[in-house]
Amino acid sequence: MDTIIMSLTPYFAEILSVAVIAVFMAVSPGADFIMVTRNSIFYSRSAGLYSALGVSLAIWIHVAYSIAGMAVIISNSIVLFSIIKYLGAAYLIYIGWKTFRSSSKTEIDQPQEHAKQLTNWSAFKVGFITNALNPKTTIFFLSLFTQVVNPQTPLFLQIFYGAIISCAHLLWFSSVSVFLSQPALLNKFNQYKGKIEKVIGTLLIGFGLKVAATTAG
Repeated sequence: MDTIIMSLTPYFAEILSVAVIAVFMAVSPGADFIMVTRNSIFYSRSAGLYSALGVSLAIWIHVAYSIAGMAVIISNSIVLFSIIKYLGAAYLIYIGWKTFRSSSKTEIDQPQEHAKQLTNWSAFKVGFITNALNPKTTIFFLSLFTQVVNPQTPLFLQIFYGAIISCAHLLWFSSVSVFLSQPALLNKFNQYKGKIEKVIGTLLIGFGLKVAATTAG
């Protein structure tokens, strides 16, 4: 154990930096937050939690290509970066438009009825795709693995960094889902359901347009 601790000593500052950055990355407002919020209040707590799980597992895609050095290739390839960018933008705009145009009259304090409209698997896919196709996340991991993580950092430690980031996202978005799906809050949300749908739909469309304007530089 002492040997392991001694071997990690040179990386303590790096580990702390990654942990702090992971927390700020998770809690910063963005498409992931809006999507988890949408699924938690319009469908069910379960939908929100599965969306949170999807976001956290999508993190591993970014970790994998960053460790493999693909982040630099993606950021320097106009074609690859544009494909990711426009697919992500189109997806957010599509979901945003559906939310904006929603005409559901079902009260959002009845999660068992809404759950029929969004299965756990569908909720998971929404969270996963939203994060996986976000070019801003690609840029974040490029910066992290080129400016914070030392090229000589052992592979197992880089994987550990991925676990820190993934867990930070899972814990944060799960907490968001549990908080927003409280019965007392859902009763309040139900009073303004139409307006909330319009706001969330507009925000998702806005994030989609913002993603479309993202540059790798």
